[in-house]
Amino acid sequence: MISGAIIIIAIAATGVLMMRFRKRWLAKINIAFTNRITGLFAGWLPGFGILTHVGRKSGKVYRTPINVFRASTGFIVALTYSSQSEWVKNVLAAGGCELKTRGKKYHLSSPKVVRDPTRRRFPIPVRIVLRIVGADEYMELSKSPAT
Repeated sequence: MISGAIIIIAIAATGVLMMRFRKRWLAKINIAFTNRITGLFAGWLPGFGILTHVGRKSGKVYRTPINVFRASTGFIVALTYSSQSEWVKNVLAAGGCELKTRGKKYHLSSPKVVRDPTRRRFPIPVRIVLRIVGADEYMELSKSPAT
């Protein structure tokens, strides 16, 4: 009886570790290859954007392709790789960032990470994809006054 429970726990733990490994592996591939390709069009297409942020440790300027959608006071960004992504930490530390989407640039502030298992603020097709990849967090950002 005890050995059966241990086997079940081991199988469950293996599944969780594999999911985390797969996400990290996929994130590395995206950083190395996919982001470079996506970056060519993400600033122009609906549902995509280029987020410009500054590294909190390095001070280096980064441009990250993201999935972004309009919200009543600004935008929401799907956190496909969770709130533990480096770009999320950078934006939170800086208190804002710049976004280019649909050919327009926006200064964004007041970043806030929200966990929402319903994903109701996203369009239905996006909800489905986010559910499949296990993403239930998003970042809410407000449009800053023009400078």
